Amino acid sequence: MSLRFTAHGRRGVVVLALASCLAVGVAGCGGGGGGGDEKPTASAASSSHGGSHPSAQEGQSETPLAELKGTEGLSLQILSAKRDSGGFVTVNGTLKNDAAKSIVVPPQMSGDETEIVKHGLSLGGATLVDPKGKKRYYVLRDTEGRPLTTSGLGTLEAGQTIPVFMQFPAPPDGTAEVTLQLPTFSSAPIQISG
Repeated sequence: MSLRFTAHGRRGVVVLALASCLAVGVAGCGGGGGGGDEKPTASAASSSHGGSHPSAQEGQSETPLAELKGTEGLSLQILSAKRDSGGFVTVNGTLKNDAAKSIVVPPQMSGDETEIVKHGLSLGGATLVDPKGKKRYYVLRDTEGRPLTTSGLGTLEAGQTIPVFMQFPAPPDGTAEVTLQLPTFSSAPIQISG
C-alpha cells in the first residue's frame, strides 16, 4: 500500500514541477523588459473562417498612402500596398465611420460577382487598375471562392475604425502606381512597395 501512495506522491511532485516551469516560462515570455516604451509588433489576424489575414498595421507607414471617401460618412484609409514574393499585392488600411450615427456597410462593396457575394459582406468588389498597362486586377479568391479580403462586415458604430486588407494579383514588376477602386467610394492612386 505504501508503494502506491509513494508513486502517487511522486506523480504529484512531477506535475507541480512541470506547472512551475510553465508558469516561469510564461512569465518570462510575457514581460517587455524594456520599461514599457516598446510597441507590440504586428501579427497576422485570424478570420472566422480559420484562415489568416495580414493585419492592417503590417508595413504601416506614418502617413497614409491614400484616403477614399465613401457614402454616409465612411472612409477608407490606405496604409500600405506591398508586393509579395508570391506574386500578389496586399493592401492594408482602416475602414472608419466618420458619421455621428451607426452605418450599415453597403453591400455594393462586395461587388456583384455571385461567387463572392454568397460569402457575405466583404471588400470583394475592390479592384486595382494599372493605367499604364491598361489592366484591371480583381481581389483574389481561395479555392472555395471566398475573397482574400476582410469579410464579415456589418454595422460600424459612430467613430468605429476596423483594420482591413485586400489581396490582388501583382501587376508587372515595373508597375509601381495603380488606382484603387471600391464600389461606393472615390478612387485614389496608390504606390506599391516591394
